[in-house]
Amino acid sequence: MPAIRANSVLPARREPIRLTTADRLTLVGELALPQDVDPVASMICLHPLPTHGGMMDSHVFRKASYRLPALASIAVLRFNTRGTSSADGTSEGSFANGEDERYDVAAAIEYAEFAELPDIWLVGWSFGTDLALMYGNELSVKGLILLSPPLHKAATEHLAEWAESGKPVTAIVPEYDDYLRPDEARRRLAAVPQAEVVAVPGGKHLWVGQAEQVLDRIVARLNPAAAPLPTTWDGPMRMVAPTLAGQHPAAPKKAAGGELPW
Repeated sequence: MPAIRANSVLPARREPIRLTTADRLTLVGELALPQDVDPVASMICLHPLPTHGGMMDSHVFRKASYRLPALASIAVLRFNTRGTSSADGTSEGSFANGEDERYDVAAAIEYAEFAELPDIWLVGWSFGTDLALMYGNELSVKGLILLSPPLHKAATEHLAEWAESGKPVTAIVPEYDDYLRPDEARRRLAAVPQAEVVAVPGGKHLWVGQAEQVLDRIVARLNPAAAPLPTTWDGPMRMVAPTLAGQHPAAPKKAAGGELPW
């Protein structure tokens, strides 16, 4: 059977979507559903920092939309937060440093509820993990997956809310993260007793070349029966040009002082 490559796109029902926020902005996004079956679980993707290249096409999330509907029967909802652009378009509004983005998270959750998507999980990456922790503890949300969480803006009260909820929280932390490495993540997330920290040997904040490992760990939480993901596919498969495959469009610029942006 043909190997699944970085730029492989597997069959799915993909549709552009528009989210409307409480402050009347329109956000662009996409919903990818399994081709011929109902999804068994759903993930809402909250992307990295948009001022440094983060968007709905950031490579881990784009590959999730390419693969997980077909390989794991998972619905993948991606969208651009306010003021963020990707090949799908630009969301209205402007970057609000994680404040007004609360309305963007709410709009995505409401869309998933209206679409009757099952078992909704929030999957945040970097900046998106803080949005998930601060604004994602809604009744319909089953749990959180945090990729490279910096814990930059999420405060003690947000962690306390998740602790009280009892909902599963999994932090997937690279060994060589630029902000928060596994031991420190365990210390910081000890305030959430049910939180699990999964250390990824050799991993770095942007997961370049490691998207497959991340997707395996996501699927292990959302649909354990489908993990680990296969590496081959016996069916229709198209390829996109490497420059459009979302392999690493979120590569950041260095911030002042040489540090990566959160």
